[in-house]
Amino acid sequence: MSGTHTGVPSVLAHELPRPVPIDELEACPVGELFRRLGDKWSMLLLILLGGRPHRYNELHRAIEGISQRMLTRTLRALETDGLVRREVHPTVPPGVEYSLTPLGRTLLEPVSALADWAVRHEADIREARFRHAGV
Repeated sequence: MSGTHTGVPSVLAHELPRPVPIDELEACPVGELFRRLGDKWSMLLLILLGGRPHRYNELHRAIEGISQRMLTRTLRALETDGLVRREVHPTVPPGVEYSLTPLGRTLLEPVSALADWAVRHEADIREARFRHAGV
């Protein structure tokens, strides 16, 4: 960031065009990442895999309510994005283990910062929702 933008959050450092073109919005890497992390299971899987590698069935047992189909789809999407690595071990039956890639590991710090913010401001958000509902 340049010296003229010191202290300005990076999301505010550049002005957006008005109106924001829909094709730019859909192609935005930030929005794309938020859509991936904002689905029901991706964030949880990243956090679990951030602790240590897991086998498929271990992940399935660790997440109440996720179907095998959805677990497979979510792991494949995270693998496609380069965040998760799938390793097949030559055993009988073949063992499959999932872990974070180095790229996936770099995501843990900003995700942790966002999670810390959410916990720190949970009461503020709840209060704002309550006030808004009373209007």
